[in-house]
Amino acid sequence: MQPYEERLSAPRSWWFIAVLIGVSVGLIMLPFGTLPMLGGLIGGAALACVAVSSYGSARVRVVADSLVAGEAKIPVSALGTPQVLDAAEAAAWRSYKADPRAFMLLRSYIPTALRVEVTDPEDPTPYVYVSTRNPEGLAAALTAVHSA
Repeated sequence: MQPYEERLSAPRSWWFIAVLIGVSVGLIMLPFGTLPMLGGLIGGAALACVAVSSYGSARVRVVADSLVAGEAKIPVSALGTPQVLDAAEAAAWRSYKADPRAFMLLRSYIPTALRVEVTDPEDPTPYVYVSTRNPEGLAAALTAVHSA
């Protein structure tokens, strides 16, 4: 079995924006004095950083014959052949080709993705869409587990 693990962390520019949010809150609090301004700067930056960290904490893993994407744990036996999506195809499956019943773990800042049909007849989910920086590696890991 070929192990796979990836964290869909937020880009560095988002962290810069979080700091700028802290500066903005600090400037808003400036008319109330220096101490409230410092509290706004630290508190605003801290809250924005927590939000960025939380959004970027999603993980994609292949463990114990399952695809774990965010909070979902899907047995590989219920999945079909993985389809690697380049940036253009991933954008199409995120928008006009998307099925509202599909399970999607998407992050818009990651251009590539993997799409896998759900073959379980009991499951109404037509496919799984997972944003990934390494769709070939994830497809290889799923194929290795499926063939084992």
